[in-house]
Amino acid sequence: MIDYVMVVVGGVLLFVGAICDLLGALGMNRFPNFFVRLHAATVGTIGGAFYPLIGASLIAFGSEFLGFYKWFVGGCSLVSAFLILMLAPAGSHALARAAHKSKASEVTPKVVDHLEEDGGVS
Repeated sequence: MIDYVMVVVGGVLLFVGAICDLLGALGMNRFPNFFVRLHAATVGTIGGAFYPLIGASLIAFGSEFLGFYKWFVGGCSLVSAFLILMLAPAGSHALARAAHKSKASEVTPKVVDHLEEDGGVS
C-alpha cells in the first residue's frame, strides 16, 4: 500500500515539475528585462528540476521492477535534487550581481537600487 502511495505522490511531483517548467518558459518569453527573466529561469530550475527529481526518487523507492537498483536510482536522484536546491539560487545570484555590476542590463524606471546607493558594487 505504501509503495502505491509513493508512486502516486512521485507522479504528482513530476506533474508539478512539468507545470513549473512551462511557467518558467512562459516567463522567459514574456518578462521585460534580464532580472525578471532570471527569476523565471530560477523558478524553472528549482521547481522544474527539484520536484521531478524528488518524484523520481519516490517512484524508484516505491517500485518493484528496479529490484536492488532502486536504492541507487532513488539515492542519486535525491542527492542531485538537493544539490540543485543548494546551488541554483547561488548561481542565479551570481548572474544577477555580475549583470548589475557590468551595467549590461539597465532597468528603467529604477525604483530602488541599494547597490548603487551604497557607492557602487564592489
